[in-house]
Amino acid sequence: MTDITQCPQCGTHFKITEEQSKSHQGLVRCGKCKTVFNAVENLYIEPQQLDLPLVLDEIADYTGMYAAYDENAEKDKLVSISPEAAGRLANDFSHIPDVYLTGTGKHPSPRHTRLWTSGAAFLMLVLLLQVVYFLRVEIAARLPGLKPAMLSACAVFKCTISLPQKIDLLSIESSELEADTSQANIITLHALLRSRASYALAYPHIELTLTDIQDNAIARRAFGPGDYLAPGEDEQRGFPANREANIKLHLNTTDLKPAGYRLFLFYP
Repeated sequence: MTDITQCPQCGTHFKITEEQSKSHQGLVRCGKCKTVFNAVENLYIEPQQLDLPLVLDEIADYTGMYAAYDENAEKDKLVSISPEAAGRLANDFSHIPDVYLTGTGKHPSPRHTRLWTSGAAFLMLVLLLQVVYFLRVEIAARLPGLKPAMLSACAVFKCTISLPQKIDLLSIESSELEADTSQANIITLHALLRSRASYALAYPHIELTLTDIQDNAIARRAFGPGDYLAPGEDEQRGFPANREANIKLHLNTTDLKPAGYRLFLFYP
């Protein structure tokens, strides 16, 4: 038979056996705060929820006699010792067995554990899909082997996978504005673009600004990939990794008579 006792110091509940309650006059030591107490006198009883006034009886001041445990004394016999001896024995509880918390609380059922595990796994899957969705352009560029499967998934979820736009990985290596000697108003723009990316990039737009002799802008125009790519080049394949591209544009300046120019790469 087992009962539940409560430590009067820290309030922790413990299970005790009949043998523990009978041995050592019922004295036990709390396994949490190490307080020695009588397990039988501190049995835990579920309190009734009653609205009663609290009455405190006066507690007598017993100073002339100290109770101590004597293993050779008869049961329920009080041994009178001096205050000095009581002080020495106050912390000597080596004869009293320890009791430890047995965990009387309810443990989650296996069904609840499975539900929590399934819910956590589902949330992790949703989070992973969100990461793939928002980084799909980078993933498809760096892992081209996954791009066909990602394109198929995007066809279902109505999304697209475009080429990465990394303008900092593109540069104009050289450029030249050449006048056509046979036609006064025709000029030709030559430019050499270079990609330093390790994967294909989207072709950039090119902004050309014509200036006068005082470097003031007199005309400006932006050209998309469809304007400067040579026939047969597929814009959807992108600017190849670590490659160069030669740009040639024929322009009619009419009567502007530019003296200089500026080039600028950008993504709209």
